Amino acid sequence: MSRIGKNPIPIPEGVKVDIQGDRVSIEGPKGKLSRKLRREIKVSLKDKKIVVERTSDRRFDRSLHGLSRTLIANMIQGVTQGYKRVLEIKGIGYKAEAKGKILNLNLGFSLPILFIPPEGIEIKLEGPTKIVIYGTDKELVGLVASHIRSFRPPDSYKGKGIRYQDEKVRKKAGKTAV
Repeated sequence: MSRIGKNPIPIPEGVKVDIQGDRVSIEGPKGKLSRKLRREIKVSLKDKKIVVERTSDRRFDRSLHGLSRTLIANMIQGVTQGYKRVLEIKGIGYKAEAKGKILNLNLGFSLPILFIPPEGIEIKLEGPTKIVIYGTDKELVGLVASHIRSFRPPDSYKGKGIRYQDEKVRKKAGKTAV
């Protein structure tokens, strides 16, 4: 039995859970999320808790058990507290500007990069070199953060580029250091 999968998920106050077959919909103060699970996983409500069970003991079903429970727990946390990811821009002349919902990035290219966030994502700037990404879906927040980072990943020689807030970039010595 999966140690993570067998733990029931408590439902906080103000959160509505709707289970219809293999689709789980969760609605809370920050928004609404829905996810379709594999048919090998059964989800049920018992005493204001969500219980995730698997139909058989095959290896594939065991691998889905803890994953499905974690996905549902992330959905509940997303609609109650939300998720955020912080990106930092390092480099002379590199900066970000917000024009309405559009993020304008000047990263040393000949033209600025215009990024339009998908539905459900909110981008705020804390200064010209700090980008904060908010959303209810943990997967989507991480995906948007990695997409923005891919425009100019950190350079291993000078350290310039876009990095996550807690990311450590190891610098290489270069040709002159012998």
